[in-house]
Amino acid sequence: MSVSSASTSFDLKASASEGRLKGLWRMMSGFRLAYFGAMISLAIATISKTLTYLLLAYLIDGVLGKGIFDNTLLLIGLGFVGLALIEGLFTFFSGRLAARTSEGIVQRLRDYLFDHLQRLSFTYHDKAQTGELIQRSTSDVDAIRRFFADQAINAGRILLLFVINLIALLSLNAPLALISIVIVPIVLVVSIWFFGRISRAYEAHQIQEAAVSTTLQENLTGVRVVKAFARQAYERDKFEKVNWEKFRRGRRLLIIHSLYWPITDILCATQMLAGYLIGAQMTIAGTITLGDYVAYAGLVMWLIWPMRNLGRLIVQMSTGLVSYGRVIEIIKEAREPLTEGRVAPKDNVRGEIVFNHVGFEYEANSPVLKDVSFRCEPGQAVALLGSTGSGKTTLVNLLPRFYEYTGGNLTLDGVELNHYPRKYLRQQIGIVEQEPFLFSRTIRENITYGVGRQVPQPEIEQAARAAAIHDVIVSFPDGYNTLVGEKGVTLSGGQKQRVAVARTLLKNPRILILDDSTSSVDLETEEEIRDALQHLMINRTTFIIAHRIQSVMNADLILVLDHGQIVQRGTHAELIEQPGIYRQIYDIQTRIEVELEKEIGSVQQSAPELI
Repeated sequence: MSVSSASTSFDLKASASEGRLKGLWRMMSGFRLAYFGAMISLAIATISKTLTYLLLAYLIDGVLGKGIFDNTLLLIGLGFVGLALIEGLFTFFSGRLAARTSEGIVQRLRDYLFDHLQRLSFTYHDKAQTGELIQRSTSDVDAIRRFFADQAINAGRILLLFVINLIALLSLNAPLALISIVIVPIVLVVSIWFFGRISRAYEAHQIQEAAVSTTLQENLTGVRVVKAFARQAYERDKFEKVNWEKFRRGRRLLIIHSLYWPITDILCATQMLAGYLIGAQMTIAGTITLGDYVAYAGLVMWLIWPMRNLGRLIVQMSTGLVSYGRVIEIIKEAREPLTEGRVAPKDNVRGEIVFNHVGFEYEANSPVLKDVSFRCEPGQAVALLGSTGSGKTTLVNLLPRFYEYTGGNLTLDGVELNHYPRKYLRQQIGIVEQEPFLFSRTIRENITYGVGRQVPQPEIEQAARAAAIHDVIVSFPDGYNTLVGEKGVTLSGGQKQRVAVARTLLKNPRILILDDSTSSVDLETEEEIRDALQHLMINRTTFIIAHRIQSVMNADLILVLDHGQIVQRGTHAELIEQPGIYRQIYDIQTRIEVELEKEIGSVQQSAPELI
């Protein structure tokens, strides 16, 4: 079942506003019939077990007690076998249906949750921890699976055992039956008391387990940095701290569990012992028969111990309910609407972009962009220059509506940007990020990722040549079928960036965003990419974020940002004549290049044999 088809009968958004039990009931949509079948099978199996003890009472009182040794014994023997077969068969049916239900529900939940995570806003993902999301998508979802597969069905089984066996005991002797359930309310009260404490302890344990997952995920992701700076001991100490806290919380959870078992065991054992003694006295007094007492001895065990296990399940069910709440916290987050907008454009954009006193802030009263105004004509190249944190990347992230501007007006082709559907905007915009991400797939799959169609090999190679990466790819033994490691770890930084450039160029967007896309390549490669981009940027509106003056010199408009404001604007020729940040950066970079050329020249003169 696809996510889209599942969502018609699996409205978790509705369950997010309900109580946990109602939400779990809604989650069963489409599987309730099978789950009811599991419960009915359990009822039949339970009745079969109860009838076995009643048949045993009849055997003792009605057959052996009267000295009957004819075919009745054979029939009773067949009855025992038949009841055992019925109990086993319907117990199997119950387990099978419960497993089908739980696995089906959780499969659909995982699909829904993954799809939901893809559709959440950038703001949400900026704040959420990856390890926490993984924890909720795996461990907490598995706790929900256990709830349906084991805990809920066993709770139903225990209730059926209690009701059916109580009715059977009442048929044997009502006063004895009532005496035998005196302890049940006490067990339930104790279980509910522990339920609240275990719920809080389990939630705290899950939160800390997520912290452990986050620490581990960050360490493995940055393992090269750890090794490069020889920080293994520091990372070990950091992990030990979060792991110790997980141990402490887990120990508290187990201590609460360990206190529950002896208390309920003592209560239930006391009740059973009292019942056996009272029943034995009633048998000696002739109030009940020997057969009734034997049947009572078996039935009371299936009455008291299941109630004790019901308390255990009530406690364990708290983990499923807590996990459900943690998953629903994600489901409650509003999805980012991709197709909603006031305009429904059919053609590609021209690329005329106007910022009119645009402001943006991630948090209230903390502006990141302030009063940004400029105009970009279709096909122009706009370069953004400035120190780290000046707002360059934030500015271009407004264009695909990764974030919504909080002040002023931003128009595309004369239409307010937030009137366009996000999906349409992102189809029109190609982005090469400062830190490109490659998937653990082939180079061909990474280049064609996001195109949404079968791409001919010549078209792929054309994009790769434009990004100055084709010759590198064909030098690999498997060429374009070369598998890259996680995050493209088998490629160098410059190679990853050029693959990302090729991926964006293949998309053929009307608007290009190059977020410092040549920062990890050498000067020669940067020159190759820059020459290719000059040809490919024709008739495309392009935003270039860079730190090197050489990367922005040919831009039609250069904007210098400082603390979220435009402090200088113009062409390279205009800005180089003005005092300010641009001229300072130009002088520093020029001086460094001159000194580097002198140093290389002196090395060549003093050691020509090394050249």
